[in-house]
Amino acid sequence: MRAQIASEPASASRKNEDFAAAVPGGLVVLDGAGSPAGLPSGCSHSVAWYARTLGGLLAGQITDASQTLADALAASIADVSALHSDTCDLANPHSPSAAVAAVRTLGGRLDYLVLSDCTLIADRPGGEPLVLSDNRLDEVHAKLGYPASMPPHGSPDRQAAMLAHVRELGRFRNQPGGFWVASTAPAAAREAFTGSLPLADLAAVALLTDGATRMVDVFGLLTWPETLSLLRERGPDELITETRNIEASDPDCLRWPRSKTSDDATAAHWPLRP
Repeated sequence: MRAQIASEPASASRKNEDFAAAVPGGLVVLDGAGSPAGLPSGCSHSVAWYARTLGGLLAGQITDASQTLADALAASIADVSALHSDTCDLANPHSPSAAVAAVRTLGGRLDYLVLSDCTLIADRPGGEPLVLSDNRLDEVHAKLGYPASMPPHGSPDRQAAMLAHVRELGRFRNQPGGFWVASTAPAAAREAFTGSLPLADLAAVALLTDGATRMVDVFGLLTWPETLSLLRERGPDELITETRNIEASDPDCLRWPRSKTSDDATAAHWPLRP
């Protein structure tokens, strides 16, 4: 396989909390998430540690054809939890977590898994791309009035409002009627969107964190077909470069309201045909 992967932190001063890896016949992308400063997570480990540890374990697990992708993710979450259950409070609702997207080729099909706000784009020659994303987190945000209820970006009240919002989000995390994310509960893997697509119908597949989908779903400057064309012709690095250029043109988040000026961004593109 010849997959292209690009990943950048939101800024040079921050650790990248995304993770991506390619293994023979498979690809995984994770977007780590944690609590903002001032809200204890109960965990002594960083979000970056969680994302790369879970991602590394999952990349190994998906090569086992006897497991479904949901089985592989559940086992990986359990393994990560075992690594820090003696030192950290895994019952804390703000423990480090990650959105996950994974694919693998097996027996003439492409198996996929999407959990939380990563996005899969399947490139189907002669037709519109198939776009798969888990929008349950967005639905909870909307239920809580976010982002309309947030004070302006950079205002003194912004941090306090974000803390209150994230604290409230914790009540909905990995709960029926809320949203599901990889964290400390292996059962969350059973709530992922999973399925299979015939390989014969696909030219390529792309996996993106939400920091790499902004050109479509935040800025409205690209369509999904145009995103696939950019990935195919110029590569994932260029998608992230264009995203950063637009973010830099609106540093105060006025033209395009968003929670962060920039976000960690990861894009992986895997051509499935010679």
